[in-house]
Amino acid sequence: MQILPTSLGTRPRLAVEIRPEGVVAARAEDASAMLAAVSRAELREGAVAPCLKTGNLADRGGVVAATRSALDAVSAGNGRNVTVVVPDAAVRVLLLEFDELPGSAAEALPVVRFRLKKLVPFDADDAAVTYQVMSSAKNSVSVLVVAMPRDVLAEYEGVVTAAGYLPGAVLPSTLAALAGLEVSDDATLVVNAGHCGVTTAIVKSGVLLLHRSLDMTVDVSEPVPEQHEAGRLDAEASMQSLVLKAQELHELVGAAEANEVVQEVNVAAAYFEDTLQVSPRVIVSAGPLGAERLAAMMEESGIGGLLVREMVDAGMLQAGAATATTPRSWLAGVRGALKD
Repeated sequence: MQILPTSLGTRPRLAVEIRPEGVVAARAEDASAMLAAVSRAELREGAVAPCLKTGNLADRGGVVAATRSALDAVSAGNGRNVTVVVPDAAVRVLLLEFDELPGSAAEALPVVRFRLKKLVPFDADDAAVTYQVMSSAKNSVSVLVVAMPRDVLAEYEGVVTAAGYLPGAVLPSTLAALAGLEVSDDATLVVNAGHCGVTTAIVKSGVLLLHRSLDMTVDVSEPVPEQHEAGRLDAEASMQSLVLKAQELHELVGAAEANEVVQEVNVAAAYFEDTLQVSPRVIVSAGPLGAERLAAMMEESGIGGLLVREMVDAGMLQAGAATATTPRSWLAGVRGALKD
């Protein structure tokens, strides 16, 4: 499978994932990625707003504190080097086809960058770019390419440095999760869904066939009205009205997000069936939404018959590593980042 970037050598034994929903960290003692310790730290809503421009970290101080808290809880003297997992919305992941590609990275990378110029909304020459050949045949090379604006990369690396740790490899969330899968001839449909986005991916025999991300970021903030002209009762009534409106808005946003997640799963399932001539029977959940909630969304939408399971099962955690505050649904990215 590989899924980027073993060329850097053995990955650190610590990994941290920074998401809009919070920060999660984990430690493994070896490349089997049996998790020895896990921890999660919460963030205030809006603290992380992933995108392809600078300003991903609206509350940098809060993100630094959460990153430090999560990593300090699991590091146990295992060094300061960390693999960093970033939101999918902060990178661009592409599957590109080439007639041919030079064998050496020094010669291939300029070819990849040249192709990216018309495909990404940022300067491909200045971006951090890495690639992995997925498959090759006569006059056809399929390549997984990951590109990230260098100043956005610096934001996430800077948070880890400010927290007292050393950022090493950086992986987008879903690709990090996929790195934790065992290579299988059976195709796997993976869904990484959270509050702000959903990514679907299909892997078969170690080859990535689909990677599709949807940003679901919605601004639900409202301006607070001036209250000095209103009496106390009017102000209280106004505040109650605002609270109700905010609740209604969040419920509407939640319903819209559920519809978008289900729609994305449907699109991926259709691609799965068209490409592989067989319907998916299992969905592997790799995001904080969790398998149970994802299954309920599918059921509520009238789509039944699919088994939905967590990517990280209980057997991937050492005895005593599990915590009530760090659900397994949060661990797919950091576990994959720890697996060589």
